[in-house]
Amino acid sequence: MKEIKSNSKENTNIEQSSLKRIGNFIKEARLSRDQSVEELASDLKIGSHQLKAIEEGNEEELPEKVFVKAMVRRISQKLKLDTEFIMNEFKTDRKEIKIEEIVEEVAKKTNKTNKTNKTSQSKGPGRAGFLVFILISGFLGLVTSSLIFNLFSESFQNQTPKQELIKKTK
Repeated sequence: MKEIKSNSKENTNIEQSSLKRIGNFIKEARLSRDQSVEELASDLKIGSHQLKAIEEGNEEELPEKVFVKAMVRRISQKLKLDTEFIMNEFKTDRKEIKIEEIVEEVAKKTNKTNKTNKTSQSKGPGRAGFLVFILISGFLGLVTSSLIFNLFSESFQNQTPKQELIKKTK
């Protein structure tokens, strides 16, 4: 029970190091196999205090990082864990995100979006204004094009046809 309680204490930390996450994986795998720290440490021929330090993510009690990686690799192979995944965890530093924080953030964004939508609806002319604009511009386009057409058609009518020009030249 003490190990499970310490595990929940570690989860309350805002930022977890990669070693703490790896230690949690190892601890869960060891507990699921009903193995004690001393049994696993003696199987791997490492000190039980080092195994405890790895499970707790206590870097101060461990040797250089190179040796820790080697121990973690051996432990994960012994517990038949995904060794590549565990070794990749050394490379990533993530913050633990709490569900409450996510809910608050989504609520804030939703409130901002609702406020923005309300203000944009009250400021803009809306669909009716847009349709009136389209109708007026279409009517103006029709009037303008008919004026231009009449102007050009009158100028073509004023020109003398080619047949009259031919007759005049003869």
